[in-house]
Amino acid sequence: MAQATTAPGPGARGGAEDLRGRAVVLIGGGSGIGLRVARRVVDAGARVVLGGRTAARLESAAAELGEAATWRTVDTRDTDSLAAFFHGVERVDHLFTSAASYRVGPMRELSDEDAASPFDSKFWGQYHAVRAAAPKLAGDGSVVLMSGAASARPAGPAPAYVACNAAIEGLGRGLAVELAPVRVNAVAPGTVDGNLWANRPASDRDAAFAQYRRDALLGRPAAEDEIAQAVVFLFTNGFTTGSTLYTDGGYTLR
Repeated sequence: MAQATTAPGPGARGGAEDLRGRAVVLIGGGSGIGLRVARRVVDAGARVVLGGRTAARLESAAAELGEAATWRTVDTRDTDSLAAFFHGVERVDHLFTSAASYRVGPMRELSDEDAASPFDSKFWGQYHAVRAAAPKLAGDGSVVLMSGAASARPAGPAPAYVACNAAIEGLGRGLAVELAPVRVNAVAPGTVDGNLWANRPASDRDAAFAQYRRDALLGRPAAEDEIAQAVVFLFTNGFTTGSTLYTDGGYTLR
């Protein structure tokens, strides 16, 4: 007697081919990791909607990506802005929000406003982005949240920032339960050699990279494309939800 089997769900192949014809929304997609994700999904045959606060940056990114890309300005700290952004989006198969702006530092030195900034921007920004996108999310689609390896291994005295990243990972698990069968996961990079650090003083960057080489098992910071590859994996693996993927080169293991 033949044994009964369970049919694989959408995205069972787990490859980039699963993105063909899909609509991917990337808030923060005008630069850095978000733009790297955009290039990968467009190459795989998806359409992208880029979001962010800087129109010129989004316009330039969309021109680079070609006809598969459109863009709209949005501020994730403003729920009305998010509502207007998603009102103009017909369907969301996959969502990734990497846009955030905040300050970090020791509890005894930061003002209350600065200490709250990671939550105001990175946590609540993503929370409200998912909430605004929810009515448009495809049943077999996914959300990828942006956390950080500091959630599991603080790099220094920055407790509010550490707590924010841990909260984002908890948010991912909670949303995975609420939004199922939509899949919700988080990606948690360590130090990344890319757009973010390129805009900081060279002395700060060199010191941070040298420390990360000592701290990470793989002995180097990540490249933006390596994080983008992880995001696309989470878009396309149809049986992963409620998980956090630590793309940190083994930083959290030491």
